[in-house]
Amino acid sequence: MIIQHHNADLPTPTGTMRTTVYRPQADGQFPTIIFYSEIFQQTAPIARSAAILAGHGFVVLVPEVFHELNPIGTVLAYDDAGKDKGNADKWAKPLESHDSDTQALIDFAQTQAYCTGSVGTMGVCIGGHLAYRAALNPAIKAAFCLYATDIHSDTLPAQASNNSFERMADIQGEIHFIWGKQDPHVPQEGRAKIYQQVVATGINYQWQEVNAQHAFMRDEGERYDPALAIAMYQQAVALFSRTL
Repeated sequence: MIIQHHNADLPTPTGTMRTTVYRPQADGQFPTIIFYSEIFQQTAPIARSAAILAGHGFVVLVPEVFHELNPIGTVLAYDDAGKDKGNADKWAKPLESHDSDTQALIDFAQTQAYCTGSVGTMGVCIGGHLAYRAALNPAIKAAFCLYATDIHSDTLPAQASNNSFERMADIQGEIHFIWGKQDPHVPQEGRAKIYQQVVATGINYQWQEVNAQHAFMRDEGERYDPALAIAMYQQAVALFSRTL
């Protein structure tokens, strides 16, 4: 499908959140995918991923995940300075603020004439965690989480008893976990911890471990695996086509 995109500045309890909307040019209503980026926000690879998904008949919302901590429109570079700033933002923003961001995105999707009101989530790296975290909201029907960091470690700031790992049982929709076996950010023992919790909670899940490094979806850099990335897009589109 031919697509279009525009920006929407959404009000949240912690300030204005710039969100880029990718959607089909065709008339009609389409289900929504909230696509959460890496710590670098909406880089060119993230924009291309969103466009790919939108071209399959979805409204894709890409929020600035650290909007409180940066000027509107901030994109961090894939270098040491960008990584240091992005990681500092990750540790500075509490999970509760991400929760209110998600609710603002859901509210937006459910009031647009071009949206059906059905919402799923997808993300990479910290965005994989945020897609998982968003699935704690009962409005989220499906989540596709790629190499989600910091779930196993419980290290992101949150109020007592509100960390993502311990709240897994709150997930009501279908969730897919995809991990790279060569990813040092989520090592084997971390994946095992998450898998044991998935089984114990009885949520509706699919689990996949692939021979890949961290950020294998990012189409810039030496870790990119094009063939695997295409397979992941196909799986995500199949999930959201079925559930949304």
